[in-house]
Amino acid sequence: MNSLIDKYNIPGPRYTSYPTVPYWDESTFSPEKWKSSVIKSFNESNSAEGISIYIHLPFCEALCTFCACHKRITKQHSVEVPYLESVLKEWMLYLQLFNEKPKLKELHLGGGTPTFFSPENLKTLLQGIFDTVEIAEHPEFSFEGHPNNTTREHLQTLFDLGFRRASFGVQDYDLKVQKAINRVQPFENVKNVTEWAREIGYTSISHDLVYGLPHSNWESMALTIHKTLELKPDRLAYYSYAHVPWIKGVGQRGFDENDLPSGEEKRRLYEDGKKLLEELGYKEVGMDHFSLEEDELYKSMISGDIHRNFMGYSSSKTQLMIGLGMSSISDSWYAFAQNVKTVEEYQKIVEEGEIPVVKGHVLNEEDLSIRRHILNLMCQLETTFENKDAIPELENAFDMLQEMERDELVVINHNHIKITEKGRAFTRNVAMVFDLRMLRNKPETRIFSMTI
Repeated sequence: MNSLIDKYNIPGPRYTSYPTVPYWDESTFSPEKWKSSVIKSFNESNSAEGISIYIHLPFCEALCTFCACHKRITKQHSVEVPYLESVLKEWMLYLQLFNEKPKLKELHLGGGTPTFFSPENLKTLLQGIFDTVEIAEHPEFSFEGHPNNTTREHLQTLFDLGFRRASFGVQDYDLKVQKAINRVQPFENVKNVTEWAREIGYTSISHDLVYGLPHSNWESMALTIHKTLELKPDRLAYYSYAHVPWIKGVGQRGFDENDLPSGEEKRRLYEDGKKLLEELGYKEVGMDHFSLEEDELYKSMISGDIHRNFMGYSSSKTQLMIGLGMSSISDSWYAFAQNVKTVEEYQKIVEEGEIPVVKGHVLNEEDLSIRRHILNLMCQLETTFENKDAIPELENAFDMLQEMERDELVVINHNHIKITEKGRAFTRNVAMVFDLRMLRNKPETRIFSMTI
């Protein structure tokens, strides 16, 4: 395994989209093309499957130095109401594009720290959206909660509004690791929010663990996993820490790079962590995710309904996902669009009556084909090319895959590729073989985290 780590531990995307954001072709994109793609996608899919909404709530009271998300650090809660008013105004701009009431299938609150906002203000925001939509049958509403500031009132308020999934960021219970990433968070706080959520009636509770953080080692991660299992969350995300300090504003400067475990150590954290989680009753789902067999995420993988988008893995799919708020990314299937990345500019543009997109990408026929195959690999660990000759460069991809087959990472059967159990750890590497946008324009500087 160590020789495979040396061979395949290279920078690579996590493939929450294809093309990935650094390879969007902004020369073919415009706000008008984005709106047209939204209208097309809505008309095709709303009545059958509904739409998804992602709301980015960017405020945090303190900077976690492992975080690569777009956020604003402040202790001034006076920012809440003006920001949420802008989010509702942005949603009203999207409503003008639709010829019927949207059917809301999926909604996720991400950040930042959604629970920075008071329960009352979150209720005002969500009620403002719910008043304009039809709620789909069996909706999937979820939010990310910080265990240090999520109150029972937060949980009850969101439950009363239809939320049944909650995700809590744990990262690592080792105090030395927590201090290095400026995220000191006692187990008792996680225990409280998890138990409150269960008592209230949430049906799916997820904990996020991150391996490979500064000072992380197997002893601390094994302790973290065993303590997590005392609470037995329904789902677990077991992420590799993405070290990308060169990206502006991510804040990954709070520790020395020598404090990070090596690629070989990180691979042990993944392999031994995965083994321990499976021994404790969890099933690996897609990439980086685990769940109990009773959870909808595992069931959706077995049924083939699992989906992956900018929100991560989901047990249901919608063709149209609208991202609201500063820096949010939207997906119409035919195009992607990202909002401006500062709170002030976001609010200014919305006040002017414009959808605040700053960049995007319109997918061509080749993009749509490759996107489908990468999505298959990320969700089902296999895909079939009906006609790979239609894209001549795919022959090169299959040549590259033959070496992966010799390394027992994939099995190739004519036009069918399946990632093996041994190859699951290298799923990102397999997907990269088909990333024609990246292969044609290899970056001169490093823009992705390492795959391991």
